[in-house]
Amino acid sequence: MGNIRYSIRLFSLIFAALIFNSLSPLSVNALEKTMTNSIAMEFVLIPGGTFKMGSPQDESNRGRNEIEHQVTISKAFYMQTTEVTVKQWRDVMGKRFFFKKKGTDHMPVVKVSWQDCIDFIEKLNTLNEGVYRLPTEAEWEYACRAGSISAYAWGKTIDCNNAMYANNTLKTDLCVSFAESKGLPTDQPAPVKSYQPNVWGLYDMGGNVWEWCQDWDGPYGKDAVVDPKGSSSGSDRVRRGGSWYGPGARCRCANRNLSHPGNRYQTTGFRLIRVAE
Repeated sequence: MGNIRYSIRLFSLIFAALIFNSLSPLSVNALEKTMTNSIAMEFVLIPGGTFKMGSPQDESNRGRNEIEHQVTISKAFYMQTTEVTVKQWRDVMGKRFFFKKKGTDHMPVVKVSWQDCIDFIEKLNTLNEGVYRLPTEAEWEYACRAGSISAYAWGKTIDCNNAMYANNTLKTDLCVSFAESKGLPTDQPAPVKSYQPNVWGLYDMGGNVWEWCQDWDGPYGKDAVVDPKGSSSGSDRVRRGGSWYGPGARCRCANRNLSHPGNRYQTTGFRLIRVAE
């Protein structure tokens, strides 16, 4: 009798799994692993999954707004492998928008407001090469961690070899000498891909420039959530990742930052998501 019940239960589980798979979105295995558009923006496929967002209470330099909670990203998406570069900005926005965006082609574009990013996305989407948008804060941290549960994607601590930070001769100069030894400029970010990527192939998720996210700034809850999009309104938008200007602690995966969406800082740029079809 016990064997019959076990067989029935096993059959039920298998049948349920088959039904679920038939109703699921397109398998990640059917999607291209990488993608490059006509203006050389490179994207890598990030699979959906579940992770702990925020930081544990014993993490060094954690902020009070980093309440640890479970987040599920239900669908795969493409994340740009680098920040949007000066050349990519120029190619989309045109020369008349370029005079304020100085730097060589492969530098991350900076001094862009959140609204500037939205304007860029709207023009990029008119190319009909896919649908682009800013990442949510949850998607950004999920991609930054790349499966890691430590303070940084590469481990518990940070040094000048890991990321571009503290490259500020007037204030936070810990990594100035290291940057000079690599032939990198001081008092500004590095060209994209100057440091090693995380295990998912994403460069500069920690350091170089802050990156705008889609979300309004708001507090976390403690409950498990699926595909959170932050507060429905607010006065500030989320920035993530740290920058060349500040200390290494700001490059932690869980570190949160905010700014008025109209601000344009020399420390702030962005990267995009391309929707996986």
